[in-house]
Amino acid sequence: MARFTTDSEATAREIISRYPRPKSALIPLLHLAQEQDGFVADDAMEHIAELVGVTPAEVLGTCSFYEMFKREPVGKYLINVCTNISCQIMGGYELLEHAEESLGIKAGSTTPDGMFTIEDVECIAACTEAPCLQVNYRYFYKVTPDDADALLDDLQHGRRAHEVPKHGVLARTRQQLPNDRAGNAVPGACEEPVWLRTAETSS
Repeated sequence: MARFTTDSEATAREIISRYPRPKSALIPLLHLAQEQDGFVADDAMEHIAELVGVTPAEVLGTCSFYEMFKREPVGKYLINVCTNISCQIMGGYELLEHAEESLGIKAGSTTPDGMFTIEDVECIAACTEAPCLQVNYRYFYKVTPDDADALLDDLQHGRRAHEVPKHGVLARTRQQLPNDRAGNAVPGACEEPVWLRTAETSS
């Protein structure tokens, strides 16, 4: 379990500064925590709560709502095999079973070396490219069992590092906003609406 490191905390504070309200940075900070540790640790959620001025329960409520945030360690490579209707028709279940056999684990499990976690997932919005899967949320389309074997071998031997970073990394280049912009909005655009201010002053 880990709070933000010194470098991650500096990044967190820079992210928070982009928003008119600190709480608006909650989801980007959860991504930052997952990038740091590969999952969102309880201590990291407490640290986020301190930084944005909410309770740890509010951070947990957001974290637990979204499937992409993992609250327990997963493998270096998280493999999501889609078995929803289009992929199911085109061999999604067979692809999942093949991956389970190849890695010697069942969906929802991680290999003993910590390299791979497999998940059976709902639609990942690539229905025309079925059967498809994601590795750390990078898409692979029309995957055959042979394709899956080649992909697993490439990942195992580091041949896809340019294409698939470790779990938690969303982008290799961190966004930077000019100092005069908040949340990529024109200054003043995020003020409370007039009707709300009027209601507050008249109550």
